[in-house]
This record gives sequence, C-alpha cells and structure tokens, in this order.
Amino acid sequence: MSYNRISSELDSWLAQYEQYQPNDFESIYDEWIRQSFLSLNPVVRRKFFTQLDTWFFHTHAFLQGTSYQHEARERILTVGRVFDENIERVSDMKERLTVDQLTYIAEQQTTRGRFYSFAQGGLTGTGGWLFLGVDYPLMMFMNLRAVQLIGLTFGHEMNHPYEMMVSLKVFHAATLPKRLKAAAWDDLVKEIKSKEHPYIYEGNDSLTDEGWLEQPLKQCFKSLFILMFRKKLIQGLPFISIAIGAYSNFHLTKQVTEFAMKFYQYRFILEKEED
Repeated sequence: MSYNRISSELDSWLAQYEQYQPNDFESIYDEWIRQSFLSLNPVVRRKFFTQLDTWFFHTHAFLQGTSYQHEARERILTVGRVFDENIERVSDMKERLTVDQLTYIAEQQTTRGRFYSFAQGGLTGTGGWLFLGVDYPLMMFMNLRAVQLIGLTFGHEMNHPYEMMVSLKVFHAATLPKRLKAAAWDDLVKEIKSKEHPYIYEGNDSLTDEGWLEQPLKQCFKSLFILMFRKKLIQGLPFISIAIGAYSNFHLTKQVTEFAMKFYQYRFILEKEED
C-alpha cells in the first residue's frame, strides 16, 4: 500500500528532527536571543512580533488575489484531470486522487519553485543593492506561495480562514532551525487532529517568535558574504557571490517545500484513516 510506504518515509524523515541534538553554539545562541528579548519592554516585544505576523497575513491575502495564483490553481486542476476527468474543484483532488498522484503533481510545483528561487538568488548574488534589498521579502513571498500550492494540490482551499492559518503555520515551522522543527511538527499535528470547525480557525493565531529569528539572521550573513565577494570577478562576473545567493535561496526553498510536502502527505493519510 502507498500509505504504508509513505508513512514509513514520513517516520524516517521526522526522526532526523526528533533525534537532533543542538550543539554548543546553537545552545548559546538560543540563550542569547532569549535574554536579548527578555531585556526588551514586553509591549515593544509583543508589538514587534505582531507586526511580523501581520505582514505574513497580508502577504498571504495578497497572493490569493493575484492572477498568477489563479492560473496556478487552474494548472493544478488541469493536471489533476489527467488522472481523473471528473475533477472540478480543489476539494476533488483529495477525494478522487491517491497520495502518490497528489505527490507527483505537488512535486511539479516544488520543482518550478526551486528553480525560481535559484535564479532569484543568483541575481541577488550579483551584489546590486536593489536585488539585495528585495531579496528577503521576495524569498518569503515565494516560499509562502510554494506552501500554498502544495496545500492546494492536496485539496485544501487556501482562502478559507482555517486553511490560511494552517498554511502559515506550516511555513513558519518549515523556516525554523532544525532543532525546533520536531516540536513545531507536533503542534501542527495536534492542530489538525483537534479541528472542530471546517472553516474557522480557533487555535493560537500567533506565528513568529524568538526562535524564528534565526532565519532573518542567516539572511543578514548571506547578504554580508555576497557584499564581501561581489568584487571577486571571474571573467567579469562575481561567480562566488552568485553561487552563494543561488545556493542559499535554493536550499531554503528545498527545506520549506520538503516540510510542506511531508505535512500535507501526513494530513491526507490521517484524513483517509478517519473516514
């Protein structure tokens, strides 16, 4: 059975996070971040993370209204009809297709997304201030969209409040450091298992926290390295900084799409077992 095989793959994949032990540097970093934020005024700290969360909510809503997103939605349904011609709505995807078929369609979306991230990272690596300035917001934008497309492929309408929050929490968990992913996964599983309303989200709607800030910090280091190597030209091009930008962005998108894929596979199997 495909379910057994994918469940086994999920267990093996999750084990790498459950068994992960942070090194001394990571432990020191965690303590430094925690102490730094504890020293801030609680009102300032709360406002900072609230503003971050609001930006992600608005970005999600903006994505849902773009023609590009509608085109991607129709493209997913068109590919789904190759397997079953009776598919008309997004919800039909999870009702009529197998987990292997859905995974195949989702992988088409993730491959395209990784290529875009690779290309965009390469442009950022040229060292131009414009590309460096928009790199991080654009990467968050592209990776959030990748999570949405995987969720759509597995039959979940992203414009419903509940699915919006779940996709945002999947994105948040996928961008966390490796040592924090297992706990974030457990929270996501509890969330979908305790779902009481098909459309309304009734859980904790906060997203970002101190642990998530490692991702923006990595972005700062990436930008610093790009600036350091942008004048190291090979045949007139800064190949080292281009490679840094391309690899970094590709790696982040690969990390995000892999986590999202595993989550929606797990959710699909869980819902089938409950039927």
